[in-house]
Amino acid sequence: MSPQPHRLDELLDPFRAQAPDRPAFVTESGACVTIAEFDALVARTATWLAGQGIVAGDRVAVWLVNRIEWLALLFAIARIGAILVAVNTRYRSAELRHILVSSGARMLIIQPGFHHLDFPAVIAGLDPAELQELATVAVLDEPEGECRPILGRRTIAFAPAIVPEAETNSRDTTSDPRAPFILFTTSGTTKSPKLVLHTQATIGRHALRSAPAYGFDRAGSAFLTALPFCGVFGLNPLLAAIVGAASIHIVSMFDADDATQRIARHGITHLIGSDEIFRRLVESDFERLASLRLCGFATFTPGSGAFLKETAERGLPLFGLYGSSEVNAIFAVQPQALSMDERLKGGGRPASGNDAQVRARDQETGELLGPFTPGELEIRAPTNFVGYFRNPEATREAIDAEGFFRTGDLGYVRDDGTFVYIARLGDTIRLSGFLVDPAEIEDVLKTIAGVRDAQVVGVALKGQMRPIAFVIPADPSRGIDEAAIIAAAASMLASFKVPARIMDIDAFPTTESPNGLKVQKARLRQMAAERLAAA
Repeated sequence: MSPQPHRLDELLDPFRAQAPDRPAFVTESGACVTIAEFDALVARTATWLAGQGIVAGDRVAVWLVNRIEWLALLFAIARIGAILVAVNTRYRSAELRHILVSSGARMLIIQPGFHHLDFPAVIAGLDPAELQELATVAVLDEPEGECRPILGRRTIAFAPAIVPEAETNSRDTTSDPRAPFILFTTSGTTKSPKLVLHTQATIGRHALRSAPAYGFDRAGSAFLTALPFCGVFGLNPLLAAIVGAASIHIVSMFDADDATQRIARHGITHLIGSDEIFRRLVESDFERLASLRLCGFATFTPGSGAFLKETAERGLPLFGLYGSSEVNAIFAVQPQALSMDERLKGGGRPASGNDAQVRARDQETGELLGPFTPGELEIRAPTNFVGYFRNPEATREAIDAEGFFRTGDLGYVRDDGTFVYIARLGDTIRLSGFLVDPAEIEDVLKTIAGVRDAQVVGVALKGQMRPIAFVIPADPSRGIDEAAIIAAAASMLASFKVPARIMDIDAFPTTESPNGLKVQKARLRQMAAERLAAA
């Protein structure tokens, strides 16, 4: 029997019941928004969208930094039964074109600019003729009637404030929680980006389970939005904080000095971010982080293990976690009872408890693997995505007949109901019969004189898979000494892990994600093959 589906609107009930007049949100400027005020904003936004012709099933692309209007749009779009297309604020023209075309967005909601983000300049790189389904562009912070046409489309001011409150309904009692609701974009580090489709039920159910699982509902809880709402690592913990009736502090973009001050001033207890975010916080002012209870992190920076361990030993409550657009972020967090070394590994115990099944499978034999044996992680949970939008072939490849999502991640299950994430399978290399995480080789290379940074990929060389390293020189004017680096690596690594070639590079190819830049391993493999062929 499947769990009871939940409308997104129900996530606000704990706030409505416990603290209707207490500030639910604190904006970047310090303005306080109660749940009653937020309900009114959501209702006006839903009425405004309907007045612009948005109906159930329409896709509305939201291209905004973190702000209260983003959240109001999320809940308002749910009430209408439309679909929110979450657009990364770091996207450039090619990426924006892909998501607008792939989603078939009918409306695009933007703001003219924010700090160094020049949205109009990015839009100028689009071909309006390719956006066949886009009918309207709505602009925040623009006076009504003063919007210049964008992309040759009807361009209006985003103005829910003009909707009379008498014409709005304060609650959603009619939307279908099983209907398509939100689209996230995969990072595209190994394959072309896809649009991950969730319903209100999968998003809401996950928030309802995450709040008690990770202590968002404990007295005095407060959450700081360090990551963008356009990705699951920014949105999922925010919704869990709403369910927990925690105090929620919205910042548009992460700044370490500003964040440490807010953490100390407001007694922030929960923070979800990347390893780099926590590095910057510690370097800014470690003493201001004393109120934090749960610092959930995902590792995106190679070689950060030593820093994380040192910081945890100093007392920062760091916990490895696991998530993806397909299974939701903070899908799992490592339990506090584990040793520090185990607690800092990616993975953990799923928020859905026994309703979530995680297993590992041998990619070569197809056999399911026992505890502590690495293989591809497969996940079945009532909070999983429902498929890739307009891409049934990719959906069939990703979800098996039993309903398990093939994550494409290497990891293993423990014997206590938790699991460990090791690396993306597309990034691991099978060398001499062993699956090797390239980060192990990269960490060694970065200790060698003349090496500032390194990335390792596997390439077939004379019929055998061999590691190839790309190195950014410590001194670009001097370049690298390939023979010396290989010799140094050979003194520290097993012979089959020693790179067959060292290739210099000015900068690694990267792709934008809501959580920051990710290195494109697939592009590096292609570059390695091209250089070897040329040689």
